[in-house]
Amino acid sequence: MKRQISELFGMNVYSEKATFLGKVVDVVLDVTNKKISYIALSEVNTDVIDTKNYEGVLIPYRIVKEVGDVVIVRHIPGAFKVSTGEPLFGE
Repeated sequence: MKRQISELFGMNVYSEKATFLGKVVDVVLDVTNKKISYIALSEVNTDVIDTKNYEGVLIPYRIVKEVGDVVIVRHIPGAFKVSTGEPLFGE
């Protein structure tokens, strides 16, 4: 099913382990190759993602697994950590 890019705005983003990561606020396009490069998140779950004092974070679109009612991103070992410094997914 084809979707409009504008449908991504405001969607919640979760890891494939059902952890909330943030909300889509923008999309970065690669117009040369006619594809989405990144989704920009706000309301970032800082328990999972270190924003390094930025207001949001860019997620590479290549790790997006599925787009439906929410956006699901693939698990990348070591990418998301809890505030205790322990890996989120038990690596």
